[in-house]
Amino acid sequence: MQSAFERELAQNRRKYLVRLKLQGLRQIFVIMGIVFMLIFSYIPMVGIIIAFKDYKLATGFTGFFTSKWAGFSNFIEFFHDRNFGVMMRNTIVLSLLKLVFTFPLPIIFAIAINEIRNSKAKKIVQTISYLPHFISWVIVAGLIFSFLNGSTGLINQFLMNLGVIHKSIPFLSNPKYFWPIAVISDMWKGMGWWAIIFMAAITGVDVEIYEAAIVDGASRIQRINHITLPSIKSTIVIVLIMSLGNLLGGGMGGSNFDQCYLLGNSLNSKYSEIIETYVLTMGLAQGRYSYAAAVGLFQSIISLVLIYSSNFMSEKLFDVGLF
Repeated sequence: MQSAFERELAQNRRKYLVRLKLQGLRQIFVIMGIVFMLIFSYIPMVGIIIAFKDYKLATGFTGFFTSKWAGFSNFIEFFHDRNFGVMMRNTIVLSLLKLVFTFPLPIIFAIAINEIRNSKAKKIVQTISYLPHFISWVIVAGLIFSFLNGSTGLINQFLMNLGVIHKSIPFLSNPKYFWPIAVISDMWKGMGWWAIIFMAAITGVDVEIYEAAIVDGASRIQRINHITLPSIKSTIVIVLIMSLGNLLGGGMGGSNFDQCYLLGNSLNSKYSEIIETYVLTMGLAQGRYSYAAAVGLFQSIISLVLIYSSNFMSEKLFDVGLF
């Protein structure tokens, strides 16, 4: 004779199995996502140990554990590198510029699209704005070279034909143009894609609130300021926390490495060399895997501190957080 507790437990188990069966396909996708995270995000973290060792590629996987301990010598060497200040400046300033200019833009764009009353026109604008996200940075870099090349670039030829300039502008070799090019191209590529998140949040706002505001005589700007923005505040804060967590990687798009690697050269390296390109040079080009791992770990620790501190501040100020 089963007790009441056992009967309830068996009933809950049957309900769980029925629900699992109904959600079978969804559960498979979730499991695939978890496996992907384990393989590509968590298991590779074992390699962090080589940041504190003198690892040689010839020792293979066993070298992770048998190599001699180097302690914090790799980190100390990085802090004393003559390019440390330049790399930190480039990484931080480029990321901050992207955060300042690219973070508000998708919000403004999403609100602007929401104000379009013609549904067909709205869909066309949405589709066109999403397309740049699906173009790889390799192709984008090729387009930038075609438009901004000093001798055959379309922009230089156009300005010279108009008589605006008499000598081509070295957009890609002059360091002072690198940051504006990186920020503008990132804005163009990511604006439409990130606007999807904010548009989804806006569609969740009750239409009756807007209708009541219109009856009360609220203008379009007043409806945006007092209804739309407060309603999507939590979404804005969460995206901002995620952007701050990836600040050293380029904010929302995480595009710093792609841009600096593809558009950087010896002439503009004063503004294009960042921590991530330095890790690539040290690790793959020079074979200093332990040193490269230490530099990468340093950047990851800063990102971890940034995301937790920004989450703490948002909970205190806006009562919104990721965890």
